[in-house]
Amino acid sequence: MSSSSPHPAVLVILGPTASGKSGLALAVARKTGGEIISADSRQIYRELDIGAAKPSPDALLEIRHHFIDEKNIGEPFTAGYFAIEALKRIEDIRRRGKKAIIAGGSTLYLQGLLTGFSDLPEADPAIRKKLLEELDRFGRDNLYERLLERDPEQAATLDPTKTHRLIRSLEIIEITGKSVTELRTKDKRQGSGLCFCTLGLSMPREILYERINHRTEKMLDAGLLYEAEKLYKKYQLLLESGRIQALQSVGYQELFQYLEGKIDLTTAVSLIKQHTRNYAKRQLTFFNNSMDVRWETAPENDNGIEKLADRLAGMI
Repeated sequence: MSSSSPHPAVLVILGPTASGKSGLALAVARKTGGEIISADSRQIYRELDIGAAKPSPDALLEIRHHFIDEKNIGEPFTAGYFAIEALKRIEDIRRRGKKAIIAGGSTLYLQGLLTGFSDLPEADPAIRKKLLEELDRFGRDNLYERLLERDPEQAATLDPTKTHRLIRSLEIIEITGKSVTELRTKDKRQGSGLCFCTLGLSMPREILYERINHRTEKMLDAGLLYEAEKLYKKYQLLLESGRIQALQSVGYQELFQYLEGKIDLTTAVSLIKQHTRNYAKRQLTFFNNSMDVRWETAPENDNGIEKLADRLAGMI
């Protein structure tokens, strides 16, 4: 939990994917007349609906949400931009006499808002070129082992299906001689005058994995494959060039492989579930290692959500 402040706390609801963050945030917003700030790297993009697990249209009409459907696919949306803009919106929400409720699971976005970033160096084209050449020559596993030796905490948060953060982490080490973990600055947000009440939703691992598998099936029933097919047809050239990071994410990349004929649909669905479970594990590792979180058992039903929401509403 963050340090005390003369102002009411800003509630942050975080946790692994499929833990029920959005439902709880909605319940608290209803009870407090609050507005929700989505700390999610994909929900800000138009056209990413089912795969990004956006709140329902009814929920978006009922409660004002921020950082949802605000950018077109291909537009940049960084953790640094989110941290700066979210602080502005929190101030505006409070100035209007309302409560700000932050909900999401994108680790870097939450870290940037709650603790700030150290002053990381700008990219070095020569070093990056060298690392990319080494990636092509030796493979991702070789570079990952190198990072694991120098910065195991950062390595534990990386997505094995992507390389951009791996390259960036090694680049920072080569430029500064220090790891990202060493450079990370704690409590940099104290100057904002905000007190964050950071609550995490937890549950037994087997239950979380069951929820992930069930949610994947619900997304498919709701039309995830059709959504992926539309996106693939519209952005195929950009996808082939690797220029749309938002679409290189779990739920879409596996279905794109199916649409390209590389795997069958059963395999694609199995991979979505597996990769989502892996992502949840990385989220938990990050939250436990890098953030000050008060953990609560995730409610199992609507009655449990209402009870927890009542308690949280009284804290903000």
